[in-house]
Amino acid sequence: MADHQRLRIHPMEGEAPPPPTTPLVPPGSSRSEKGVPLHHPPPLPRAMPAAYPTPHKRSSSCCCKCICWTIILVVLLLIIFAASVGILYLVFQPKLPDYSVDTLRISDLRLNFDMSLYAKFDVKITATNPNKKIGIYYEKGGKLSVWYTNTRLCEGSLPQFYQGHENKTVLNVSLSGQVQSGSTLMNALQQQQQTGRIPLDLKVHAPIAIKLGRLKLMKVRVLGECLLVVDSLSSNNLISIKASNCKFRLKL
Repeated sequence: MADHQRLRIHPMEGEAPPPPTTPLVPPGSSRSEKGVPLHHPPPLPRAMPAAYPTPHKRSSSCCCKCICWTIILVVLLLIIFAASVGILYLVFQPKLPDYSVDTLRISDLRLNFDMSLYAKFDVKITATNPNKKIGIYYEKGGKLSVWYTNTRLCEGSLPQFYQGHENKTVLNVSLSGQVQSGSTLMNALQQQQQTGRIPLDLKVHAPIAIKLGRLKLMKVRVLGECLLVVDSLSSNNLISIKASNCKFRLKL
């Protein structure tokens, strides 16, 4: 009896073991109903380490380098230009040309039948070049004009010539012009003439080129204005200039 119970409890070596029982899989488990494990999704790729720069950062770095080199180059060019200008200024010591109004004569001042005002002036001016090492070329297109209360009475052309170092040149310029609706202007001039002080504005516009040694530089413009006070506007008479105040400047 004991041997029979022993055989049932402990099977013999030739007897196959009982099949394994399938455990119950609770809902939501990672195994399928047949007990086969489900396939997990592949792992996500690792992020690129921060030690390696991205292509965007590389391109930004190249742009910054280009901008920095461009700024440095521009600054160097400005420094070289400023140094060159400073050296030229110390060597040549440039000065503005000067002008003075010597005489003013009215050849004609009258009202036409269409009530326009015709004026013809003859002006004698002296142009002075005070520079010791700089010559001045007076180019084509120079103008000289006479104004009264913001109205241009007449205008004339300046001659073309070269003015040497420390030279004075006397210029005789003939001016003429016509103003529409001149009756009002003529009445104002006649009333002003009774006071013996008539304000006139003489304007100079002269394109010039500077000569340094044998080098002829680019053109600049001399802009000048002379505020005159004359005693009369009588035709064919030499007018007395009671006051004169002239200012001049260069413009590129």
